[in-house]
Amino acid sequence: MKAFVPTGDPAEPVVLADVPEPTPRPDEALVRVEAFSVNRGETFKLEAPVPGERPGKDIAGLVVQPAADGSGPAGIARVVGHPMGGGWAEFAAVPTSALAVLPDSVSATDGAALPLAGLTALRLLRAAGPVVGRRVLLTGASGGVGHYVTELATAAGAEVTAVTRDTERGARLSELGAAEIVHRPADARGPYDIVLESTGGQALPVALARLAKRGTLIWFGQASRTPVTLDFFAFFDGPESAVIRHFHYLDADTVLGDDLATLVRLTAEGRLHPEIGRVADWADTASTLTDLRDRRIRGKAVLTLS
Repeated sequence: MKAFVPTGDPAEPVVLADVPEPTPRPDEALVRVEAFSVNRGETFKLEAPVPGERPGKDIAGLVVQPAADGSGPAGIARVVGHPMGGGWAEFAAVPTSALAVLPDSVSATDGAALPLAGLTALRLLRAAGPVVGRRVLLTGASGGVGHYVTELATAAGAEVTAVTRDTERGARLSELGAAEIVHRPADARGPYDIVLESTGGQALPVALARLAKRGTLIWFGQASRTPVTLDFFAFFDGPESAVIRHFHYLDADTVLGDDLATLVRLTAEGRLHPEIGRVADWADTASTLTDLRDRRIRGKAVLTLS
């Protein structure tokens, strides 16, 4: 079969190659991929690829071989899946615990845009706790996770201030429910009960300073790729006794497939709207990855298989 393999070359991070078709484990279904999405974090991993590993975590397609142990869809079914790799291919073996059935009302393109960003947003808000009536500051809001967090949090009753450098992207976040748009964390007025921080570098301490006393900052990314320096004494100037929590989306008590099913249901009901900045044929995967890395794509990027 055909699949994308990493090259280690920033100018052309992946190439299409012939690889063996995957042999599913007993608890895995074989999925014929119809669409997959790429994530900015994946572009960073492609700079130093692990030998033998193939990328790809967000897919939508058709189950053509159900799991041998009887788990998951019993027959041919449209699904969205979140394998830990190998998804940028014609076929992917996906654990049934990371699959959800995709109804006809949700396209493969929208389905492929859900897994990593949607799971991160959903589980991030669970980690934040009840948000009804609480003020939330969200940095790095113009990416796929930011759009989902904004829509989910505002629907749950939060007052969201979204940080984005782009005016057009800010307008879309307002449409999704953000109460205020600012272009830098320093422009946010605060204080905020919750800060959801994904930028790192100088942005994190600035956002932390806008946190209310005993508030919570959840650190879920470092898009700037710049380390963070914090001053202990600066906490006494505002966020005294604040909590700083590290977050990783796979550290959760719920099953991936159950949360995927929730995202699919909300999308089918028109309560969640995948923000897709580019849809292209998978022949354009390499150029799409470089554009995503260099922030030339708003929201998600989805590639479709001919």
